[in-house]
Amino acid sequence: MARLAGFAAAALMITAGSAAGCTAEQSTGGSAPTVSAPGASTGSDSGSGKGLAVETVASGLTHPWEVGFLPDGRMLVTQRPGKISLVADGRVTDLDADLTDVVARGEGGLMGLVVQGENRFTTCHNTAQDVRLVTWELTGTTAKRVEDPLLAGLPTNPSGRHSGCRLALDRDGTILAGTGDTARAAVSQDRSSLGGKVLRIDPESGQATVYTYGHRNVQGVAVREDGMIFTAEHGPDVDDEVNVLREGANYGWDPSRGGTVGGYNEEVPMTDLERFPDAVRAVWSSGRPTEALSDAVFLSGDRWGDLDGVLAVTALKGSKLLLFTVTPEGGVHSVAVPPELDDTFGRLRGAELGPDGALYVTTSNGTDDKVLKLTPR
Repeated sequence: MARLAGFAAAALMITAGSAAGCTAEQSTGGSAPTVSAPGASTGSDSGSGKGLAVETVASGLTHPWEVGFLPDGRMLVTQRPGKISLVADGRVTDLDADLTDVVARGEGGLMGLVVQGENRFTTCHNTAQDVRLVTWELTGTTAKRVEDPLLAGLPTNPSGRHSGCRLALDRDGTILAGTGDTARAAVSQDRSSLGGKVLRIDPESGQATVYTYGHRNVQGVAVREDGMIFTAEHGPDVDDEVNVLREGANYGWDPSRGGTVGGYNEEVPMTDLERFPDAVRAVWSSGRPTEALSDAVFLSGDRWGDLDGVLAVTALKGSKLLLFTVTPEGGVHSVAVPPELDDTFGRLRGAELGPDGALYVTTSNGTDDKVLKLTPR
């Protein structure tokens, strides 16, 4: 597995502690979307003759949550207030799509997205009643709901807190959905609830099965070439986590223990091994301070050189990109932060590898948010 030679100077110590993940989202707003001139790049050398080139490919967005690529290379972007945008031919166009049931409040709104084939994609959003998945068919700049919903009944919190909603595709085309516990004490350990879980969802029938449980607020899901599934998850005041998933396993979050009766006690450990001795330990936790880990994706391809096979994870509160070198067994060997993405663009949320092999990352600052294209120098 690749080593982060190009970022040795920026390497982080791996801690056994944790950190606070969820901070209040910033207010919405912003100007009309724009696309910058090609080749406009920023960022400095990493100190070893390598590093990342950073190009702004779209701007003027408002909390862009997820990026997905159509087979022809056009980019779809969900914006949390309730827009789906298409980036193509140097333009950003808002799709004509019925998003009137989206409830954008706090951390909730229009969130996850996965593309399935030439003109179909699935999104995840909060409504007044629940969190749900909808599958769309795209014709030109019009998106029509064709599975409405594909899956409904995921729990929601009126404040939008801990809505989860990160989507990814497994190698067989199954949708993986990371869900949040909605800041309710019993949800994560209740296997009859769809909150605080990673779900496997059939993209045709919408049938969902609980793959793992005991999660707080899964924000990133990444599938490695060998099929191993990694997640990035928000901790409370400590211990954001990177986890490797094992089917049927408990990841140990249970805020119902201690505190007031029926209360939501965030003083408990992220992985409570005293209460659940068989809970799966995180392969990495942040300690203090937390970074508010968000999306996760594996870098892949010869163009990435030493970074081929590295797990890239965005951070909201930490305002950085973290690069995890992981072992074949799923352990974390080292962590690095490229200086080009270390508190230079504000809060970072979405991450997706494009068909050109570049890494596309979204900012989430609330005004004039951007989609950034990252390539190795």
